[in-house]
Amino acid sequence: MLSDIGTHALPPVWHEIEARSVALGFDMPSDARTGALLKALAASKPGGRLLELGTGTGLATACLLAGMDDASRLVSIDVDARCQAVAREVLGSDPRVSFELMDGLEFIRAQPRQSFDLVFADAWPGKYDDPDSALGLLRRGGLFIGDDMLPQANWPERQLERVDNLIAHLQALQEWTTVTLCWGSGFVIATRL
Repeated sequence: MLSDIGTHALPPVWHEIEARSVALGFDMPSDARTGALLKALAASKPGGRLLELGTGTGLATACLLAGMDDASRLVSIDVDARCQAVAREVLGSDPRVSFELMDGLEFIRAQPRQSFDLVFADAWPGKYDDPDSALGLLRRGGLFIGDDMLPQANWPERQLERVDNLIAHLQALQEWTTVTLCWGSGFVIATRL
């Protein structure tokens, strides 16, 4: 029987990061459905190079790592040192992940084209600000994943317009296929053909 995500899909460190996120007052954490999807998509990229734009406190980071094999590598970017410190403290001993405290657009624009297999865009840079630069990082078969596509209580003014514009932009791209998922926080996933 088909059922929704259970706790079996969550990495063991999920609850620790979740508790620390609450204590920190971080109100934008990824949910369990997002984590389960990211874990499955990361597993589809054995030996892959993955990029997370928006570490936050590391809930999504933990799920990406849970899906990755030993040969895969993850770079996670954020500008908020206080939030990223949670991820660094809980996940930093994993040699497959490196954390960068910097502007996401600066990082994206400094990378060679087609040098990643998966980009999880969980921040404005690379999702709403210059998504084409983030897309340019993906190799053939690479996945661009944007979350929070469904209305959220903390959305700023005109956010629905930004979401609609991003989805329309991705759907219009040649040599890409795009799907939207009205599940969890809402997702748009684009794959380079």
